[in-house]
Amino acid sequence: MSNEFSRDRRDFIGSAAMSVAGAQFAASGVADAAALLPVEGTLPSFGGAVEWLNTRPLTASALRGKVVVTEFWTYTCINWRRTLPYVRAWADKYKDQGLVVIGVHTPEFGFEKELPNVRHAVKQIGITFPVAIDSNYAIWNAFANEYWPALYFVDAQGRIRHHQFGEGGYEESERVVQQLLAQAGRPSASAELVSVNPSGVEVAADWATLNSPETYLGYERSDSFASTGGAVLDQRHVYGAPASLALNEWALEGDWTLKMDSAVFNGSNGRLVYRFHARDANLIMSAPAQGRAVRFRVLIDGRPPGAAHGSDIDEHGNGTVAEPRMYQLIRQPGSIADRQLEIQFLEPGAAAFDFTFG
Repeated sequence: MSNEFSRDRRDFIGSAAMSVAGAQFAASGVADAAALLPVEGTLPSFGGAVEWLNTRPLTASALRGKVVVTEFWTYTCINWRRTLPYVRAWADKYKDQGLVVIGVHTPEFGFEKELPNVRHAVKQIGITFPVAIDSNYAIWNAFANEYWPALYFVDAQGRIRHHQFGEGGYEESERVVQQLLAQAGRPSASAELVSVNPSGVEVAADWATLNSPETYLGYERSDSFASTGGAVLDQRHVYGAPASLALNEWALEGDWTLKMDSAVFNGSNGRLVYRFHARDANLIMSAPAQGRAVRFRVLIDGRPPGAAHGSDIDEHGNGTVAEPRMYQLIRQPGSIADRQLEIQFLEPGAAAFDFTFG
């Protein structure tokens, strides 16, 4: 399959309805329920991994006899981060019963291909289960995968028996793990489901109030750009922001370069503004070079965020871009309404890639 990106790949995929397999679980015994799961294919090779973290290299043949959960992720993806508390808990609870969780890191942005960045993210986020570095999309293509996150559930015979694309479906997914372990002769000592208490960016989105979509700032996938005069591609340009923005419009002000994957600030005292409707607002950013940080300040409706500040800024809105990653700018504690987010960059060189919301 092509390595072309689809915006659907990081979109939330709802799971409001129980699947046929899940319904069968409710009406069947443990072993019978696992037998009713369809066979969706065979576990492909992990041979395309350019590196492994937290383990020696793993192979599909060596994993026979184990139940395997493979999750595709990339470290800046907010949708993946909100699944991680569950996947982490499954890996811990069921490892002694024969479950192996493998995270396949397939990058979206160029900086996510750099192994030191992935190593840092794995350590910072606290991932201890095996990670296959899939920088060339070899494993992604072997699975014919299209989404971050995507989970594939493999039985002890190496057959894919279930999948979950996007967030949600946690209860059904864990029941699948339990059924496959029981079918392999390794039933869990407890049929209870894991209990998670996520914090920071791993807290589930407030779906009831989420009315802003993921928004890329690079011109390859950007939309709703509202700076006066429109976009000038791949060259420095002084932009102006309109007096007001419609919901989910964004604009630049000051000296910027719009690149294929990002907007890069060239001057001082430039602004990036976005009109959003969500509890959380996040922005993927990078600094101009390793060891060189860029200071920024965030305002919401023209004022410091106060109690609405995210984990990467203080109550006055002050923050610093250092390593390339997702930065949580806003988490509103009260009622949710249309708000204008403003990021003021105090120094040149920062690149902004992608807004996400929650």
